[in-house]
Amino acid sequence: MRKSLGILLLTLCMGSLGWGQTAKTDQQDDSANGKVSELQRATETVEHMSAISPDKGVPQEVLQGAKCVAVIPKLLKGAFVIGGEHGTGVATCRSGATWSAPAPFSVSGISWGPQIGGKSTDLVMFIMNDEGMNKLLSGHFKVGADVSAVAGPVGRQASAEAGWKAGILTYSGSKGAFIGASLNGAELHQDQKATREWYNSDISFKDILTGQARIPNAQARAFVDAVQNAKQSAQMR
Repeated sequence: MRKSLGILLLTLCMGSLGWGQTAKTDQQDDSANGKVSELQRATETVEHMSAISPDKGVPQEVLQGAKCVAVIPKLLKGAFVIGGEHGTGVATCRSGATWSAPAPFSVSGISWGPQIGGKSTDLVMFIMNDEGMNKLLSGHFKVGADVSAVAGPVGRQASAEAGWKAGILTYSGSKGAFIGASLNGAELHQDQKATREWYNSDISFKDILTGQARIPNAQARAFVDAVQNAKQSAQMR
């Protein structure tokens, strides 16, 4: 009887160990899939932006003139964003005739001002000049403090002249339109954990965004292609 009881306990222990290892592996897989879905959500945001009528969206001049694009997709009050003040996103910059591999970042201090309504929104930042691009390449800057930023103009006939002096033009997308939205005070950092997961190394934000890194997977390629297609679509409007 004692021998049988011992075998039963040993079997239960081994089963618990195996279940724990499986659960841990599943959790790691879910984490990896979550990071991939971040790219998928960013791609959907750019595609949505490109599909919006020119009268309700980002002007052609902004899409054509941007040096870098940073996307914070599906920002949720109190859910995806804790307290509405923290989120994650992905950026890419022009690298010659193409766009760089995507660089993951986190952002904190987001203000849900009157321009950003509802419970969910997509946020897009267009980096328009060398000052803004250099700050982004550093991997850490504060919007509106370290680099000038304004709510971007909207519509086919909108004038972007007031924004060309700003390093960043910012937009909020929801309910079938993209509108200018102020993100002043938001602080952007390179997401080191996501960088290691995507690139298997601690490659710098600058190296990624200046074309020194290969595009790591199909989801990353889809995001870069979506940004490139958005620029091409703007040229045909």
